[in-house]
Amino acid sequence: MHMITELTRMWLTRSTKPFLFKNEYDQELPFSDCDGLGLYVHIPFCRSICSFCPYCKTLYSEEACSRYIDALIREIHLAGSQIPGKKTVTSLYFGGGTPALAADRIKEIIDAIQEHFIITQGIGIELHPENVTPRTLHILKEAGITKLSIGIQSFQEKFQKLLGRTGADMDSLKAALSQVPFETVSMDFIFALPSQTFGDLKADVDAAFEAGANHVALYPFIDFTFTDSVLPSMGKKEKRRLLDQITRYCLETGCTRSSIWTFAREKHASYSSMTRDNFLGFGCSAATLLRDQFKINTFSVEEYIRRIDQKRLPTALTLRFTPRQRMIYYLFWTAYSTRVDPRDFEAFFGVPLKKMYGLELRLARLLGFAEEKDGVYSMTLKGAFYYHYYENFYTLSYIDRMWGLLRKEAFPEQMEL
Repeated sequence: MHMITELTRMWLTRSTKPFLFKNEYDQELPFSDCDGLGLYVHIPFCRSICSFCPYCKTLYSEEACSRYIDALIREIHLAGSQIPGKKTVTSLYFGGGTPALAADRIKEIIDAIQEHFIITQGIGIELHPENVTPRTLHILKEAGITKLSIGIQSFQEKFQKLLGRTGADMDSLKAALSQVPFETVSMDFIFALPSQTFGDLKADVDAAFEAGANHVALYPFIDFTFTDSVLPSMGKKEKRRLLDQITRYCLETGCTRSSIWTFAREKHASYSSMTRDNFLGFGCSAATLLRDQFKINTFSVEEYIRRIDQKRLPTALTLRFTPRQRMIYYLFWTAYSTRVDPRDFEAFFGVPLKKMYGLELRLARLLGFAEEKDGVYSMTLKGAFYYHYYENFYTLSYIDRMWGLLRKEAFPEQMEL
């Protein structure tokens, strides 16, 4: 598995050099000239820890959460005040953890961000189903939230038990969402669970739209090495059949595919913190992607707060891109949207896409992974599956190793991937 991603990396970057992350960072971040800049805020607190969840999280306490939010706001000012005036950005997303545990302070965080940034495409937040109550939704809407992503995982009891989750009550969700409307209501589900069938997944998608969603996300189950999950992985052929079946079903029922795993019932509905050319991340484990670098913050809440108290950025590791590495990173996450526009690539890098990756584009078309129309490359069903399949390799070969290390060391010396 690691060999596949390593060989692919060497081929696409035209170099044997690994991705080298070092324990260094720029205190002054070069984001002033970044177009298409997005923002992300991580709040790591949860009432309980789900065994399958790979993200940076810790058990909630009111005192720890309050100290963390204070530091988070200081980090926002530390970075945002580096440029004069206000920087226009696309969007802001809150992830976790369970951000709604800090619902009463979300407006305070957004206010701090809006001192330095102008948000043009809305503000999203992840919610546990238990947080979807009229009171919490009113607080979030008044704070400026326009998009919700509700982590259902499955409405079905057999899968809820597998995942160690309590049931999501569809009637309660529907009642709360009808009282407090939002521009986007996305519901997340895990697919490729043991014994899961198309009928199971279809039932979850239907239930989501019935409960008030206008957008669904179907994320594959990935067995991270550092989680406590003991669920077996689904076979490749079975997984592909399931993904193809649910994709066809969503498209046949009038949905628009907005990314590899997301489908919108309404055209305006969107929820993705991933498909952005550049982004700034605030909080524990938050990543920042800029023109020439990628950096990730420490996973330790205490070390995060200590760094901010010293008026230093809480960066744990930084990757300085070579030009080819940055191109691959750009293409990998742009392709997540299922389409790549060469005009956007050339505007970003100043060089034609076909000049850099013409052979790979021809192979993608010959192998049936992509189609070209009006100069834009779009993934086929086959291409979408293999993107997912490779993304699984990428996740286990790169993200799994990085996050595994950062859970053990607040500021590692370096990492090669």
